[in-house]
Amino acid sequence: MIRHDLIWAALDKIAEDKGLSPSGLARLAQLDPTTFNRSKRNTNAGKPRWPSTESIAKVLSAANVTFREFSELMDGNGAGRVPVIGFAQAGSRGFFDDAGYPVGGAWEDITFPALHDPTAYGLRIAGDSMSPVFRDGDLIIVSPASNIRPRDRVVVKTREGEVMAKELVRRGAMGIDLKSLNPAYEDRYIAAQDLDWIARILWCSQ
Repeated sequence: MIRHDLIWAALDKIAEDKGLSPSGLARLAQLDPTTFNRSKRNTNAGKPRWPSTESIAKVLSAANVTFREFSELMDGNGAGRVPVIGFAQAGSRGFFDDAGYPVGGAWEDITFPALHDPTAYGLRIAGDSMSPVFRDGDLIIVSPASNIRPRDRVVVKTREGEVMAKELVRRGAMGIDLKSLNPAYEDRYIAAQDLDWIARILWCSQ
């Protein structure tokens, strides 16, 4: 069965093999550079958005990949691969698009079993500001496409570049209330105009 996540994983694998980002692969195929961005792989309502047959055909031609090879890639390669960077790097420019989806080629790629979310990425925790929930060296898996509810643990980035992991208390039109995971640190309120993006934490490897 052809699955949404496996098609995108196969396209990502082609880009990786060519040493390209998703945007670079789109340019190689003479498509709009944003065609394969992770932020475009699901609608705003969370429904899967599929790449067109025309865009796939152009990629296969430009990358010199046969349809059989593409089919083999869809048989499972890449479905459990996630890009990873250090938590401190997440505040730097060039790692995320405006919607909080990972972009660029500076990420470390790891295989993560049983993960079928093509938008997910990993952050390695540094320091003790999130202990005892998340400790120095832990790997957290984050999904910018997942729905967020109160009491979910989230990663938040402000427009000033500050990145933090907190528990969501309340989210409204004016801003968000966050509870600190470490009692030694204060809870936070971030006004909507100061919020860059927020994403749900799915899992933590300790």
